This record gives sequence, structure tokens and C-alpha cells, in this order.
Amino acid sequence: MNQPDSDDDGLFDHCPWLYAEQASGRQRAAQEQRQKRLLGGAGAGAASVRLGEGCFVAETAAVYPEQLSLGDRSYIAAHAYVTGDIRTGADCTINPFTVVRGTVTLGNGVRIGAHSSLLAFNHGTSPDLPVHQQPVTSAGITVGDDVWIGSHVVVVDGVTIGDHCVIGAGAVVTKDLPAWTVAAGNPARRIRDRREPREAGRRKGVSGGAVSGGVAPELSEFANAARAQAADLLDRCWLPDTGRYVDRPGAEPTVRAHCDAVEIAALLLGQAPPQLPAAEHAARLRALQDPVTGLVPEFAAAPPVPGPAGLPEDGASAYHVLCVGYALDLLGSSLAHPVHTVRATTPEQLVGHLAELPWPDRAWHAGAWVDSWATAAHWNLRLGTEAAAPGALEALFGWLHTHADPRTGMWGSPTSESGRLQMVNGYYRLTRGSFAQFGLPVPYAERVIDTVLDHARDPRHFSPGRENACNVLDVIHPLWLCARQTTHRGEEARSWASAQLTAALRRWHPGRGFPFGPTPDGTGPGREPGLQGTEMWLAIVWLLADLVGLADVLAYRPRGIHRPEPAPPAEGMA
Repeated sequence: MNQPDSDDDGLFDHCPWLYAEQASGRQRAAQEQRQKRLLGGAGAGAASVRLGEGCFVAETAAVYPEQLSLGDRSYIAAHAYVTGDIRTGADCTINPFTVVRGTVTLGNGVRIGAHSSLLAFNHGTSPDLPVHQQPVTSAGITVGDDVWIGSHVVVVDGVTIGDHCVIGAGAVVTKDLPAWTVAAGNPARRIRDRREPREAGRRKGVSGGAVSGGVAPELSEFANAARAQAADLLDRCWLPDTGRYVDRPGAEPTVRAHCDAVEIAALLLGQAPPQLPAAEHAARLRALQDPVTGLVPEFAAAPPVPGPAGLPEDGASAYHVLCVGYALDLLGSSLAHPVHTVRATTPEQLVGHLAELPWPDRAWHAGAWVDSWATAAHWNLRLGTEAAAPGALEALFGWLHTHADPRTGMWGSPTSESGRLQMVNGYYRLTRGSFAQFGLPVPYAERVIDTVLDHARDPRHFSPGRENACNVLDVIHPLWLCARQTTHRGEEARSWASAQLTAALRRWHPGRGFPFGPTPDGTGPGREPGLQGTEMWLAIVWLLADLVGLADVLAYRPRGIHRPEPAPPAEGMA
């Protein structure tokens, strides 16, 4: 490039990386004056601004910090907007039209692309105040060393981005990213580890090599067939005389079957089940809720009897908190009433009941109870009421953190009868409703992966003819969830997922969907295709495909109970 004309000062504002080698003496003097104004400007004060050696701040940048510390050779380019407490290491770049506000700390060698926003503050959304009067909170944003944030990226308050990460253009980063993560999307999700070859991070197979060329076309063919057959498989489970759904022909109508139909239709058809208008689906589900307790009984059953901490320990009404709530959410509606029994739970009641749950030998039942309680608290928040009595939600997460076994990452213990089945399956239910639903990192993620992979080798549950939807889901979801936090044993996890993905696609029955799979006691949906098996396996296939880098081939993404993102936040949500 030629030496810039002496009057072309705007070049360096927009391309500040050229300043060190190409600026004229006059331009260097002008930059020196610009920096002196920052160091002694009104409202800043000499002690509040520090600029390292070789820094550049564009004349057109709006820089109004409370504290500003730029490391050596760092720059702020044209039309950037910088306010708050901003601290950078050496060799950092804030490119044109970028917004950096609040308490933001950058490591060394951080590149922030043009038009990106690091917004380290948030407003409340309480309905009792206009938006402009809402209180402002700030947890801060921290970015490690050697990080590239692409153009048009948004990073929200409270996020930490680890060392060596790369964030793709247009991403919205809503939760922490571990070191070496390559992430993209809205919300941003991990694509691969930066240390892996690009293709290895996207497609891992059974032997750890590239997935064979036939898997992606087979996935695409499956998804297209499932969409084409979705209306028929829903219709075969619809009873027009009663206006209700059954899981499979010959079974009794259930509330869950109706909810499974809503989930399947949303996933494959992008609409409500065609048997009724969306508003009628929502009205029927809302009418099932008991206004006194806020719980949903099975058809024709008596109102549920709450347990000592607000929920029954087992039974249909506990699961209906999940499936009815999310079915209504998919229909653009909500529960008609808060879950009053959970809303009244005190921290003392909750902690006392958590301690009494059957963790040693029935960890699945204990985890399922936590799932239902936390989901009820979530719906209460979404309805604009208290989740529970003050401090109860915090008590839940405090108890879970302090009672997770650091050796396994889990709650509960193996049993002689079923090995790790109870604790792993209970882990899925517990974390689904608590950590995953509220967008919080799980404790001891690496130990969880160890425990889950050990369990996945147990032939009592994972050998030909023995897998069912529950057991496969309860392995892939923890592996998928923990992969958001660590790359520990990632090759093994992808290998297991690849093998299960190939097997799962073989289970599809044209026009009838997926069977749930065999169960030890012979009860439940079993080997007959039905709505429950279809709803679960569709989500399982997505999770398996996503872990091996092929989810985009499916062209669908779970949005209900098995949604990969945290549930939409509400005021006061943890």
C-alpha cells in the first residue's frame, strides 16, 4: 500500500493497524493530542485512563469511560462506543462501530470485529415499572487471551470467554465458553475445539475418524421422510370421537400423548397438530390444570395430592408439569395458573425434602422430582409470580452443588441390580430441569463424562435389543451438556454418539414413528411405535447428530422439553 496522503487522517481511524508504520509526523502529533485529551479530559481524570505504548484511539470514536486501561499496541477504531470500566491487555483491537460498555476485561491479543457489542449490563423487566425506570445490573464480561470475536457478535452481561476462543460472525454469546472453543449461532454453541482439524471437529465417527459419507445423506433422508409422514403418525393416534390422543392404537388416552403430539408437530411440521386449531389445543390443555394446586391430573383422575415440598414424588401429575407447560409454550400459550404448591415451598421445606429423597437406590425418582419442582418454579417465574418462597430456588442450587459427589459428578450411588442406571438416568432428569433449564454450568463436568461413558458400556442396558429411548437419552444429554464446558474424552463421546446415531435411524417405522424400546418389566410403550417413542427419539437423534457435528443436516431443532438452549429467561430467574 502507498504512503497515505498527509490529509487522509480518516484512513487510520478506520484502519488503525496501519498507523504504527505509515503515520506522518503531523498525524502522530494529532494522535498524541487526542490521547492527552483522554488522559486529562472532563469526567475522566488523569488517574482513570491509562494508555500503553503504541496505542491508537480514533478521533471519531466515542470514548467516555469511568476507567480505561489499554495495553500496549491496542487500539480503538472509528465510531466505536466505549463506556464504563474497560481494561485490556496488549495487542487488543476494538474495530469500527464496535460497542463496549460496562465492566469489560480483555486479555492479551483479543480481536473484536466491526459492529460487535460487548454489553456488560442489563435492565430489569418487572411489569410494575416502565422500562426506562428499571434498575440496571452489571456482572461484567471477561475475555481471555488470544480470542477472535467476529463481526456483528453480541456478548451479554455475565459471560466469560476462555483463552484461544473463536466466535463466528453474528453469534450471540449468552453463556460461558471454555478455552479453545470455536462457537457460532444464536445462541452461540460450540462447534469444535480449535485445536482439532476443522473436519475432525465437525464429523467424528465410530473409530474416531471422519464419519462415512453415507451418514449425512441418511440423516437428511430420514428427516425428510419424518416430516412427510408426521401428519399420518399423528392421525393414527387421534381419537376423533373423544377428541383425545393415545400413545399408540389400542392404548388409553393420556395427557402426555396430547403433549407429545404437540412436540412432534412443532418439530416436524412447524405448527400445531392438524387435528385441531392451535388455540383449541391450548384451551384444552389449559383447562386440565387444577386451579387450587396448579398441578395437572391425568384424565378423569382426582386432583393431585401435593407432597411435603409441593409436588407428588412420582406419578403423571409430576411429569405433566414438564410436558403440559412446554406443549403450551410451543402453542404460544402458557399454564392458566401458577403451580401454587411449589410457589408456597419454603427453603426449609425444600432442603428437608431433598435430603429425604431416595438417592442411594432410586436416584432416578429423586432426580425426576427435582426436575418437576425446578420446572414448576420456572413456569411460576414465567407467569410473573414468585418461583417459590423467598430463597427456595437459591436453596435448591446450593443443596445440589454441595451434595454432588466429586468422584462421579452425580447424586446417588450405583446399585447391585442395575449398576449406574439409576444415578445416570436421575442425573439427566435433575440437570434437565435445574442447571440446563436455567442456563447454569454443572459441577464436576469431567467426572460426569467419566461416569456416563462407563455406564454406556454396561451390556445390561446397552447391547443389541436392549436400548430404549430413556436410557440412550439419559447418556447423550449429559455428554452433550458437559461438552459445552469441557473437551474431556470428547473423542470417545463422539464415537459412542456416532454408533448410536446409526442404530437410532434404523428404528424408524414408516408412517408410525419410533418405538420407545424394550423395558425390563415389560410395561410402558415398549416395541410398538407411538408418540412417546417418536417424541423422545427425534430429540435423541438431534443430540447425537449435534455432538458429531451433523445436526444441521436434520433441519430441525428441539424447542420443547428437550430444547438445547436454556428456557427463555424471566425476571428473577437464577
